[in-house]
Amino acid sequence: MAEDLKTSIRGEILQVKDLPTLPHVLQKVSKLVEDPDASTDAIAKVISTDQVLSAKVLKMVNSPIYGFPGRISSIQHALVLLGFNVVRGIIISTSVFDMMVQAMKGLWEHSLGCATACNIIARRAGFEDPEEYAVAGLLHDLGKVVTAVQLPEVHASVLETVKTKDMTYFQAEKDVLGFGHDRINAWLARHWGLPPNIRESMSRHHAPQMAEFYKPMSCVVHIGDFLVRLFEFGNSGDDQTAYLRPEALIELKFKMSDLDKVMDEMSDQLLEVSDLTF
Repeated sequence: MAEDLKTSIRGEILQVKDLPTLPHVLQKVSKLVEDPDASTDAIAKVISTDQVLSAKVLKMVNSPIYGFPGRISSIQHALVLLGFNVVRGIIISTSVFDMMVQAMKGLWEHSLGCATACNIIARRAGFEDPEEYAVAGLLHDLGKVVTAVQLPEVHASVLETVKTKDMTYFQAEKDVLGFGHDRINAWLARHWGLPPNIRESMSRHHAPQMAEFYKPMSCVVHIGDFLVRLFEFGNSGDDQTAYLRPEALIELKFKMSDLDKVMDEMSDQLLEVSDLTF
């Protein structure tokens, strides 16, 4: 019975035809990316056909989250500086959150905060391409949004369980569904063809010690999620205290003093990031 429920929920979750802009623009763009002769210019042109989406991508890439504030004036420039996977991650997150902009405003802010934290943590840990870590942070709770859109009754039941049983959202999902948004994230990431490092961090951010191939990215997102909850920036579905896995700090060779420095930087940047509500 549980397996049947899982299969039917997976099917409903992946019927993401309702997601506006996402399939049409991304399918075209993804085809172009696989074409070795396609130019950045051609890819930028396709993204630019959706004016609302273009405006959002530019607004995002110029935010402190990606470390190029106020410097990027065209989609083509964004693609050159950030790379396709980062821009694709921004398109997916803004498209998905768009559908539920009011109901999901708190979760959108939480995700923006997590993206900001991930960029800061990745830089402090000395990783290349901190923008990719920021995208992993931005996408880490997408499963929650897609559940709310595709299965509103299930979402309502999870929120009710959070209240009545005094659980975290993640625990309540397991109580209601038998699995959490980390599993849904894995389905979505595969469905949308996201790169393997971002896919693994989306599905392992609650258990970074279990990441097999890209453990550092999963650890960065885990710590980013913990810190942004500590700041109470946005709302990820509950007001419980999160658990910080010591393995994540060990993996990044972080001491508590490193976390203090990350938090100092976060407090400066989150004020600016809060202006990015759509």
